[in-house]
Amino acid sequence: MPDVLFSIYPWIKALHIMAVIAWMAGLFYLPRLFVYHAERAEVGSELDETFQVMEEKLLRVIMRPAMIVAWLAGLVMLGMGAFDWGAMWSWVKLGAVLAMTWAHIWMAARRKEFANGTNTRTGRQYRIFNEVPTILMFLIVIAVVVRPF
Repeated sequence: MPDVLFSIYPWIKALHIMAVIAWMAGLFYLPRLFVYHAERAEVGSELDETFQVMEEKLLRVIMRPAMIVAWLAGLVMLGMGAFDWGAMWSWVKLGAVLAMTWAHIWMAARRKEFANGTNTRTGRQYRIFNEVPTILMFLIVIAVVVRPF
């Protein structure tokens, strides 16, 4: 790695970690909002509108930008040689990150259902889905730090 890239790598990595933390906070919180929204708010009520504002801003202001920055910083690090194409841990992380991105997209679609008044899922279903980002986070951290694969 050229000296310039070597010197900025820790900054890119720090940016990546901060973006992942912000993204994960949203991935943990949004399904919890959906639980309460599904269980306590009647369509068209003031509480329904409050939840819709909270969910939309969480996605638009925190989660989406954090996901984009996490992906961009990750791709920059990938281009700098941080990805070991021959190691299984790298592929496990990549697969889990793709699944995390799918979870984000799935949640964004559910937010639109709440906004349109067409949500059909229960609070229990959102509670179960709330575990998906946690499981993926465990998988990613173990793959990167412990590298058992």
